[in-house]
Amino acid sequence: MASCVSSCSPVVRFCQKLNRLKTLEEDVMATSLKRCLSTVDLALLGVGGMVGSGLYVLTGTVAKDTAGPAVVVSFLIAGVASLMAALCYAEFGARVPKTGSAYMFTYVSVGEIWAFLIGWNVILEYMIGGAAVARAWSGYLDSIFNHRIQNFTESHVMRWDVPFIAHYPDLLAAAILLVASFFISFGVRVSSWLNHIFSAISMAVIVFILVFGFVLADPANWSAREGGFAPFGVSGIMAGTATCFYAFVGFDVIAASSEEASNPQKAIPAATAISLGMAATAYVLVSTVLTLMVPWHTLDPNSALSDAFFRRGYSWAGFIVAVGSICAMNTVLLSNLFSLPRIVYAMAEDGLFFSVFSRVNPVTKVPVIAILVFGSLMAVLALIFDLEALVQFLSIGTLLAYTFVAASIIVLRFQPDKSSGSSGGGGIKTDASSTPSLNQSGQQVDPSAAVNETQTFAQDGGEMKEYESFSDKLQLVERQKAVKERRAPGLLKACWEPYLGRILGDCEPGEVVAFSVLALMVSGVSLCAVLVFGNNQLNLPLWSFTLLLVIFSLVFLLSLALIWVHEQQPNHKTFQVPLVPFVPGFSILLNVFLMLKLSPLTWIRFTIWVAAGLLVYFGYGIWHSKEGLREQQGQDVAARYVVLPSGSLVETVQNVQPEGHTLSTHTPTHDNPPASR
Repeated sequence: MASCVSSCSPVVRFCQKLNRLKTLEEDVMATSLKRCLSTVDLALLGVGGMVGSGLYVLTGTVAKDTAGPAVVVSFLIAGVASLMAALCYAEFGARVPKTGSAYMFTYVSVGEIWAFLIGWNVILEYMIGGAAVARAWSGYLDSIFNHRIQNFTESHVMRWDVPFIAHYPDLLAAAILLVASFFISFGVRVSSWLNHIFSAISMAVIVFILVFGFVLADPANWSAREGGFAPFGVSGIMAGTATCFYAFVGFDVIAASSEEASNPQKAIPAATAISLGMAATAYVLVSTVLTLMVPWHTLDPNSALSDAFFRRGYSWAGFIVAVGSICAMNTVLLSNLFSLPRIVYAMAEDGLFFSVFSRVNPVTKVPVIAILVFGSLMAVLALIFDLEALVQFLSIGTLLAYTFVAASIIVLRFQPDKSSGSSGGGGIKTDASSTPSLNQSGQQVDPSAAVNETQTFAQDGGEMKEYESFSDKLQLVERQKAVKERRAPGLLKACWEPYLGRILGDCEPGEVVAFSVLALMVSGVSLCAVLVFGNNQLNLPLWSFTLLLVIFSLVFLLSLALIWVHEQQPNHKTFQVPLVPFVPGFSILLNVFLMLKLSPLTWIRFTIWVAAGLLVYFGYGIWHSKEGLREQQGQDVAARYVVLPSGSLVETVQNVQPEGHTLSTHTPTHDNPPASR
């Protein structure tokens, strides 16, 4: 048995190395970047990331091909679904105000390799997203000039006939990316003001579309004569919701900017709520106006709004719509170019990516090298690949990031408290003076509550207080009862102890929650796989399809219930997601469902990109990880266990020093936790 344990120990240590957590310093506001973004700045960044070309293209496409006028309902449901993911980002952004977004949130709660893979995929998403928007921007401008730019490039520059490659190099798309990267490298203030200008023009155009569109609205276009409000039924509405969900991708730029926010604890949640509300309102109202102006089945998917005004006799309005579309695409472009270098900077700062990208310019206070290098790579993608090939890569990395952030919220909320002196454990450090301690039964004893209780009992030189009414005594009894019943995070709630204590009472804090999160993920993936593939690819009979749905649904709900009956971390200083674990749990389910709806070719490309990321991690990241270096420094302390004659176990901690120096020894008793090792 001993030989088996010794042979497995390298594997265990290797797994621990892969799943080590990032340790945040007590002063999470300290940064080498410049904290200057207000709530308005962050909200406009979020609006710019969400309200782009989708407002001018996606509304017409979904209305004509998928949902009809009920696209309004599709956008409304998609906005509510996006809110679940946005709330998770808002809590993390306020609680961990560090750049890196989903990468950082996964690193402090799940583990290093998972954080690296999330960051690696988000990098690809931002690169492809920026290149695709630049390509769409170029194509839209080219269409205004009757494709003269494309014709000139093909005849005077170059034309390719290679599979998966564009027919001609899009020099205009590459140029706009290089110019935008150049401006963003001047600092966060310049980026913010550029975004303000384009966002203001875009919102002014949206207001024009709404006012003028409602003047031209004809309710008969929603009548039964034109097919009714929901010609494709409920299935069409839900299919449209899955497509409209991608219109709200982009709010994570707010969390990615949290290290440059002046007051992230308040600004991040407020900006997230404001930007998502404004984006949802814009999408719902514009789709309402569009389907009321002209019959939904006559829409032009490529330029629905411009064509609608043209057919109503106002062709001049199409020019205003074109200006708004280009400005909206500029804001999305700035959002991608703003977020991408900061993800790279965060990974390089932690040692998981090449350290050259962690350098911050002392004047502009931004990672200039990361901005210019990845802006140039984005320009190369836009130069070579066409829009269709780029878009096929989108979404899967973003949905995966949403899934891990939602799971991280559950893990972090039910994670046992770690004292500030814990080593190698990672996570978020807590102030030892305010951290609740545990009594022998595992219940929390809040020091501040104990002090208040003592002050309530005695006054005037230690004399007992004379109560004036029975209600005063009753309030004291209730307060004492609440203090006694408050338990440590990750332990079973006191009210469930009589029912589940025999089954779950002996588990370590957080152990049942960790197992339940794993069961939640597995059952969620299985449930979505049955829903997506059960009838078509798997050809399951009705009885087995129904049985599998019932089984996986019950396991999913049971996992949520097991998590809910445990204590959460008390935190009233920053924003918290309501109804945990239910909101993150259903967000996970939605994200997994949308991922499984993607094409097989997307999954193949995703697998290839993940394999390339693993080569980078095991070739560089794992060896240069700052958490790994911190662990190596902690190994300068050795520990051994000594059995005293009385039979009690005592841990002896010795500092490992060079020869010729004396060894300092600390022997804690078995009642107290050992020192950090």
